[in-house]
Amino acid sequence: MISVNDFKTGLTVEVDGDIYTVLDFQHVKPGKGAAFVRSKLKNLRNGNTVEKTFRAGETIGRAMIENRDVQYLYASGQEHVFMDNETYDQFSLTEDQLKWELNFLKENMNVKIVSYQGEILGINLPNSVELRVVETEPGIKGNTATGATKNAKVETGLNVQVPLFINEDDVLLIDTREGKYISRA
Repeated sequence: MISVNDFKTGLTVEVDGDIYTVLDFQHVKPGKGAAFVRSKLKNLRNGNTVEKTFRAGETIGRAMIENRDVQYLYASGQEHVFMDNETYDQFSLTEDQLKWELNFLKENMNVKIVSYQGEILGINLPNSVELRVVETEPGIKGNTATGATKNAKVETGLNVQVPLFINEDDVLLIDTREGKYISRA
């Protein structure tokens, strides 16, 4: 059990039978009445974000999340197959479980699987990945007062805004949290 006064961003808790990670929290001490903690929580099972208010000093269950290294092997229809790097067990996740992550997954890529009491909740990607540009318009010099950008499609199908000097077959470093261009690799 953990007190809501000890909330930290990234903490994983169990509330009403669901597993949440704390995205944001704020201790509120009104002039009249008891203090409380207003929090923004993300459900790890379905990805929904909810706002919950707790009384100060209230205790809730702490969820122990297990992270294991796995390798993405291949896609088979709607299923995506992974292999545990330690036990070599293979398991699959559906496209619904990996909506955002599919924009960055390449075959033979190492990621971390997130599980709670044997239930697989999803995967954690590295903060950035290297992806090859497969389609982009040629950069046109001129009329650029400030950092002009153009659209580029990378090998996973993700569309990214990139500077004009990027060409096809360039390898880019892409931020997996926001899906934005960082630099050339």
